[in-house]
Parts: sequence; structure tokens; C-alpha cells
Amino acid sequence: MGASHEATRRQYRIPSLAPMASTSNVVVVGHGMVGHRFVEALRSRDTEGRWRVTVLAEESDAAYDRVGLTSYTEHWDRPRLALPGNDYPDDDLVEVRLGSRVAAVDPVTRSVTTADGTRIGYDALVLATGSSAFVPPVPGRDLPQCHVYRTLDDLDAIRADAVRAVAAGGDAAGVVIGGGLLGLEAANVLRGFGVAAHVVETAPRLMAAQLDEAGGALLTRMIGELGIAVHVGVGTEAIEASAQGGVRVSLSDGTTIDAGVVIFAAGVRPRDELARAAGLALGERGGVLTDAGCASAAPGGSGIYAIGEVAAIEGRCYGLVGPGYTSAEVVADRLLGGTAEFGTADMSTKLKLLGVDVASFGDAMGHTPGCLEVVVHDAVKRTYAKLVLSDDARTLLGGILVGDAAAYGVLRPMVGEPLPGDPLELIAPSGNSSGAPSLGVAALPPAAQICSCNNVTKGDLTDAIAAGRTDVAGLKKCTQAGTSCGSCVPLLKQMLDAEGVEQSKALCEHFGQSRAELFEIVSATEVRTFSGLVARFGSGKGCDICKPVVASILASTSSGHILDGEQASLQDSNDHFLANIQRNGSYSVVPRVPGGDITPEHLILIGEIARDFGLYTKITGGQRIDLFGARVDQLPQIWRRLVDGGMESGHAYGKALRTVKSCVGSDWCRYGQQDSVQMAIDLELRYRGLRAPHKIKMGVSGCARECAEARGKDVGVIATDNGWNLYVGGNGGMTPKHAQLLAADLDDDTLIRYVDRFLMFYIRTADRLQRTAAWVEQMGLEHLREVVCDDSLGLAAEFEAAVTRHVEGYACEWKGVLDDPDKLSRFVSFVNAPDAPDPTVTFTRHAGRMVPTDIGMPTVGR
Repeated sequence: MGASHEATRRQYRIPSLAPMASTSNVVVVGHGMVGHRFVEALRSRDTEGRWRVTVLAEESDAAYDRVGLTSYTEHWDRPRLALPGNDYPDDDLVEVRLGSRVAAVDPVTRSVTTADGTRIGYDALVLATGSSAFVPPVPGRDLPQCHVYRTLDDLDAIRADAVRAVAAGGDAAGVVIGGGLLGLEAANVLRGFGVAAHVVETAPRLMAAQLDEAGGALLTRMIGELGIAVHVGVGTEAIEASAQGGVRVSLSDGTTIDAGVVIFAAGVRPRDELARAAGLALGERGGVLTDAGCASAAPGGSGIYAIGEVAAIEGRCYGLVGPGYTSAEVVADRLLGGTAEFGTADMSTKLKLLGVDVASFGDAMGHTPGCLEVVVHDAVKRTYAKLVLSDDARTLLGGILVGDAAAYGVLRPMVGEPLPGDPLELIAPSGNSSGAPSLGVAALPPAAQICSCNNVTKGDLTDAIAAGRTDVAGLKKCTQAGTSCGSCVPLLKQMLDAEGVEQSKALCEHFGQSRAELFEIVSATEVRTFSGLVARFGSGKGCDICKPVVASILASTSSGHILDGEQASLQDSNDHFLANIQRNGSYSVVPRVPGGDITPEHLILIGEIARDFGLYTKITGGQRIDLFGARVDQLPQIWRRLVDGGMESGHAYGKALRTVKSCVGSDWCRYGQQDSVQMAIDLELRYRGLRAPHKIKMGVSGCARECAEARGKDVGVIATDNGWNLYVGGNGGMTPKHAQLLAADLDDDTLIRYVDRFLMFYIRTADRLQRTAAWVEQMGLEHLREVVCDDSLGLAAEFEAAVTRHVEGYACEWKGVLDDPDKLSRFVSFVNAPDAPDPTVTFTRHAGRMVPTDIGMPTVGR
């Protein structure tokens, strides 16, 4: 221990606890993520059973993932957020008392008293009370429409007000006071409820604590373009009740906002009221003052520790889970006679806010004297990257990434380490002029911290690999890396690759083969059922991973209906009912509109159905019309009218071809060079219903002006004077990719042959849920060109024949349901009331469009 820490220990007379012969009692106040980590750490090390643990939790829920709190709004299922092992099964030395708020701590008698008067003695006390949301002193902050964003109960209350606001009609709005990490998450939640969100931030930019002026400005612009109103550099003056049952929020710049819900996300304050009342020393800005061993730095506070957000460790509070976990590990070590100290905390953050990547690490603001900055700001691609370097430009001190945080995994562990090369190459777009290879985890030193949440270094992982941990799951179990926020998991795979470990390609625990190998097995055998496949080539009964994969393979290799016999039980929730389930439990209906070409009769038919069933209609980016809000029992009625009118399934529910988008082409456009509409129709009718590892989208543009956005599609076709250019591997999603040119100036027949080969090669060899962009990158464009254009594998004829068989065997899946009473029998909302409409599914016009009134209704028909 360093001299300064010894001095701190002598000053406050806080002895290290010596080894004990008998069982002692430790009381933990609070059962959040950090409290749970402490219990796990202590019990895993206390092999002699020296400590009995009593956890007193104020909330009714045992420890849950508060970092992932926002995901609760996606499913409203509390158990899904529960941290593994939070009930400590089969551990007689741990007792958890939920809903047991501690009212007082008595350091003299070494006891705590709960709100119901129960008194519990302790030999050691661990305060893990966390933080409470800071609510600024705004007049009206106590109105019932005002909430904080901290617990599951808070989100339930926010949801109720948001639903009421939407149901009341008009332009329902919600105001979030605070533009930091939590405030932007809250705004996204409001947007998901169908509420127009406003973010109010007193600082001149969003995320002022993590981003500099340029990064904050880009983030503000991107968030604003998502439909969220951003008010920066202004304060909230008052909140007043309105006659309509909502509130009116007045801002310092004179703006007023009528809202149905207000969320305070303006920061947090340590919950140190117990320590304050007990006479313990507090930090200058609150929190329980502790030394580096997380022990209370106060006379009479012997045996009291503080961890997580309530701890002011040597005067500083840390608001991230990583430092909180470190403090929990320190106290667990101290209770068992160790000398662990807190050390330096990693305050890095990386997250995706409303689909926008944001990362901040190290000295992001450049406070180090004499530091240098390297910046790449691409306004067109909406990316901003900054590295902060030492004055000699040799050491990385910190950085900021906005728009693209792919480099974060490698950059963060480099903080404080010598740079392995030109710093510009670390953040410049790929394909730099030097031609130097991209830096990866291999460039990191052994001391580099790969997992900041659990303090796992590259050296720790290297040792684990050397000890026989040869897959990601094994590394996670052995080192705990990647078990908290999960942002470092990609680096674990890179570590295995860097160490030369050949990783298993097993689909899941029931099949040791990869998806591509299973495809070849099905193609080469007569096996056409999942039970037959798993019995002969796998083990067990299957799972949610292998069942849909095998269902897709079977659909790709035969023309049977996906709801026939045993295969029906393999489908995921959307394929079960041949419709996409929506967040309010209703379903969407999507008839096919090949190439976006539609007749007036079909337009009228869709409109009549939407009117008669009260459905919301939306023209999509794929040039078709979606109908939202149908109950399960209504789906056959709707599809009967569509099929009778000459329309068919658009396969919006399946991992299959979705749409082929087209411009108006040479028929109407004066720039058109080829008939893009007819080519789009031909392609969509050829590949409709073709099942694949992931959804497939195509586009056909009639000239280089690219009005169909073909280069953003899995297969893109662009007309030239001499025919067609074929592009492959473009995707949207989390990491958008432009398609790459595979072949140029093709005639119609050659183009279709090449698309046949490309699609069948992808379907046969891609991994589970692998988009074409990742597959093309994995295969290499030149190799694909050799296989598709030059037939280097001699499989071209086989690929084309497979597509021909698909075309000949195609039948509309919904027509197959309508013609089969057994299949029709599954389309009921409730077994005991198949004809009764569900009164909870209603729609309200909001801002000129129809949205579900009860946003959080239970899922029906599952």
C-alpha cells in the first residue's frame, strides 16, 4: 500500500479486518447491480464460509440490469432484466429481503433498523444505496405528470402517462429535462410511445460531459433529424397544469410546450442520507467519504464500507457501473483480509443513442497540459472522430467518436499506452493512402484493459486462452469479460483469432455443424423434418436458434408449405401467423406489389380493406402498402379479400425476398436508359418466397442517377447504355453498407443468371442471420466474382437449376392457408373466444396519423 493510503488509514483509524475463525455478519444495504456484484464476489472467494450476508433491498425487484433499463420498454417483462443468480439459489449464507427499506444506521451498536422496525446487527456494513435522480427546483416539479427515469416503477408510471396523452388525441408531446445519456434514452422511449419528444438542456450541446463542441453539434443535428426537438442552452422556468389534463412547460427562451408527460433526467445525487444521519463523513459533493479501500473515512465508522455511486472514494463519486464493480471487488477482498485498493477508474462510455453511435474515453476533453488533438470530421457521412495525444504525439490520452464507434473497442484499451503507428490511421476511413493494415487487438499490450466493467486485461484473456478457454463463452465464464455491458464481446473473438484458436462453427448446442454444413446435409439426404435431422445428425430436442434455421433450410430446399405438419412448430413468432407482430400485439398485412407497380383496382381494394377493418396504412420505402393493426383472427378475412382480388403475400414476415424497388425507368423518365420497372417486376416475381439466412432487398435504377437507391440493397441493378451493372452486398441496419460492383454492362439473361448464382451461393454458405454485406466481406468480392461470373467451382448450373425449381414450385403461402382448414384453425386471438374482437386494440389519430391507443397491451395469439 502506498504511503498516502497508509496515512489515510492512520488518520481515520480504520483497521483491515483480520481473518476470523467463526461466521460473521455483513449487511448490504441496496441490491442494485453493484450490490449484487459484491455478494457474488464475496461468496465466490469465501470458500470457508466466514461471512453470512443479509441484503436489504428497497425495491420489490431483486438486482436487475439498470444499464439496460430502457430495454424494459420493448417487452415490459421484469424478469428479463434480472441479473443472473440474483436470488443466490442453494446458498444458505445469503438472505435477500426485498421491499425492506433501511431507515437508520447506528455505528455505535453496529446495527441497522428497517422501516418496519426490524433491527439487524452487523460485523460489517456495506452501503450500496446508489443514487437518486436530481430534480432541479422548477416550480411545478411535483405535478403528477412529472417523473424521473431511474427504476422499473418509474418506467411503468411514464408509460401510463404517455398512453393517456396519446389517447387524448391532438399532438401529444413529452418533455425530457436533461440532454445527457439518460435524457436521450428517455426521449427515445417517448418517441416509441408515439409521443413527440422534446429534450431541454441548459448546456450549449447534448452530452456535454462526454462530447466536445463539434461532437455535440453533430449529435444534436442527427438527433434532431430523427424527429426529436432539441432545445440547448435554455433552462426550464416553470411547469403548470393545463386545462386539458396535461402540463405546460415554459422555457427560459420564451418557448412553451404543452405536454402529457415530463421526465427529469438532469443528473443524479448519491443516496447518502443514511450515512449523513449516522454522522459519517461525506464528500464535498455528497456521497460517503471513503479511503482507497472503500472504507468509511470517519471516526466511529469502523466496519462500514460504501460501494458504487454512493461512495465518494477519496472524495470522488463515480457514476458508471465499471468503477462500481471495482469498488465491490475491493470490499469483498478487504473483508477476507486482503489489501485491494480502488486505483484509477475507467470513465469510458460507449452506447447507441437512437441509432447513433457515441463513444467517449480517457481525457476526451483534452485537459492534459500540452496535449495534441487529431480530428477527422466528415459532415457528409455524419461521423466525427477525435484523438487526444500527449505533447510528443506518442501516447493516446483519450478520444471521442460520434456516428461511427467501430474503433472504440481497440482505442479504449490503448489509453495511456504508446501508439503503434500513425494516429490518423486509427480514425481515418478505411482505405487510407498508406495501405497499412487495420489495427486490431493484436496491437494492444498485455496490460491493456479489454473489459473496463470487470477490469479484465488482454493478459488475463491470453492466460485464459492458454488454460484452454477456446471460445467466447469460455472466456466470459472464466474472466467475466463481456458479462456486463457487452461492448467488449467483439474483442473476445478477436483475441481468439489473434491467438490462433480455431473457433467452433457449431450452430448451437444441438448441432455441431454450421448452418452451411446443415444445408449440405439436407440437400444430400432425404431428411425433410427437424426431428429426423436432429435424431440423425444432432442431439437433444432443439432450441430457438436451430429450429428456425432448419425451417429456413427446409423451405429453401423444397416447395412444401412452411405451416405443413411438424415444420409449423419450427417457425418464429412472425412466420407462425404469416404476419409481422407489432409492439401493441396486433399484426401487419403486407400484400406484394412487384417493383412498386400497382393497378388502380388493387389500390382501391387495399383502401377498402383498411377502411372496413380500421387499419392504419403506410406506404413504405420498399414501394408497397402496409396495413397495421389487424388481430390474429382478422388475418384470414383480410387475406381472403386480397387473394380473391388477385394479390398475394409480400413475405414481410419471413427471412426471404422482401421487395424490389424501382424508379419509373425508360417508360416515363427522360433520363431512363433501360426498362427498370419491368426488370424489377421480373426479379421480384422470380425470387418471391425464396427463403434465406436473412431478409433480402433489391433495387433497379433506370440510369446512373440512382433514384431506386439500388446500391443500398442486397442486390442492386443500375442501367447503362450497354445493359445493366450488377451490385451486391448493400444493406441497411446497424452498419449500413454500399453494394459493390460485381459485373458491368450485362444483358437481361446474363444479369438474371448472375443473380441466381449469387443468391443460391449466399443461401447455401452464409451463417445464421448473416446479411449479404457481412457475407460478401467474408467471402471477398474477387472470390465471388470468380464463382458467380467465371463458375470457378463448377456450380453455376446447379445454382440456376435450384432457382428454377423454386420458381416452378412457388405458391402464395397465404392462399395455402386459406385452402386448408387445419392451417386456418390456428388464427384465433383466444381459444375460448375466437369471434370476439379484442377491445384493447384501438387506434387514435395522432398528429394526422393512426397510432395504437394501448401501446403496451399484451401480445395476442402467441
